[in-house]
Amino acid sequence: MQFTLVPRHLVCVAAVIATLMPPIAAAESEGTPSRVDVLAKYRQECATCHIAYPRDMLPAASWQRIVGNLQHHFGTDASLDADSVRQISAWLSETSAGEAAARAAPPEDRITRSRWFRQEHAEVPADTWKRPMIRSASNCAACHTRAEQGNFNEHFIRIPQ
Repeated sequence: MQFTLVPRHLVCVAAVIATLMPPIAAAESEGTPSRVDVLAKYRQECATCHIAYPRDMLPAASWQRIVGNLQHHFGTDASLDADSVRQISAWLSETSAGEAAARAAPPEDRITRSRWFRQEHAEVPADTWKRPMIRSASNCAACHTRAEQGNFNEHFIRIPQ
């Protein structure tokens, strides 16, 4: 009998794939969109106007209020069909057992008013947000060059002049 050593990272990748495949296959067989499809729909709908914010930036209750009131989405009508609302709402509510679940809902469910956001951006002078290339604290992609991929690592920050 011959054994082949498999690098540890490949074993981890295989384990993740094996874990994800049964729920995706089961969802597709029942006619329910997979998580991958719902994520794509979320990105398609939300990233039309702003980045598709990572779901762990807000607690589930905040996402429920936001998605439940899309006709008044921060001054804009961002209405979607009922099926899309239901799917995206359920996906956003599946917050992992991470920091988002423990976070208090920020005022008006605004990410930029959350305690963690203000702490992370405390050193940014108020006039920086008003620069033409930034315009607003909610324009993450203006400074976080990999925000579209959900990467907010400080190594990838470039603050426009």
